[in-house]
Amino acid sequence: MINYEVDHEILTPYLPKGTELDLYDDKCLVSLVGFMFLDTRILSMKFPFHINFEEFNLRFYVRYLENGEWKRGTVFISEIVPKFMIPVVANTLYREHYKRYPMKHSISANDDLLKVEYSFKIKNNWNSVSASAHLKPIAFDVNSLEEFITEHYWGYNRWDKNTTFEYGVEHPQWLTYPLKSVEIDCHFEDIYPAEFLTFLYKKYHSALLAEGSSILVRKGRILQ
Repeated sequence: MINYEVDHEILTPYLPKGTELDLYDDKCLVSLVGFMFLDTRILSMKFPFHINFEEFNLRFYVRYLENGEWKRGTVFISEIVPKFMIPVVANTLYREHYKRYPMKHSISANDDLLKVEYSFKIKNNWNSVSASAHLKPIAFDVNSLEEFITEHYWGYNRWDKNTTFEYGVEHPQWLTYPLKSVEIDCHFEDIYPAEFLTFLYKKYHSALLAEGSSILVRKGRILQ
């Protein structure tokens, strides 16, 4: 998870109705996130060739006030997977923004070092993010950056310009690996809207590597 600080105004047009930006230390962050889907079920069913695969996304953080309590969530600007059924299901049922491109990954561990890389191919260019970290994961502190990035348990999308779609995401607290290095080799102009390029080509604000876990995505609802 590689995090960049951006101007608030850039994300305002992407805000689903009723949500507002959720800030960390008064900073507005977007995150590049690469991860593995493992043992995947779509609508409680396993589909051949759609069980284990990569995803790479760009997302930002919002909150929604309901019954006097803030619900913290994410909004996805772009999501990339290598499997054809995921865009069909997720874009239709959840109003996500999935596209299909070739992808690959590598995960290796030796001695005290963990190495992870995610790559995807667009316009004949392979794009990649990679990290190396100490092999032993640790728990993060309350109110830390790691908590902010990993513990937004709601997803919000624009169903249309006047309506917001909400769904819940459930998972236990993740452990993180102390990072040693991060490398980014991406042609961002082939992937993301022009207004993000200035920020994505700058030095990132922060990065983290998380262990992950089982995740449950709940059926969504329309917010009126």
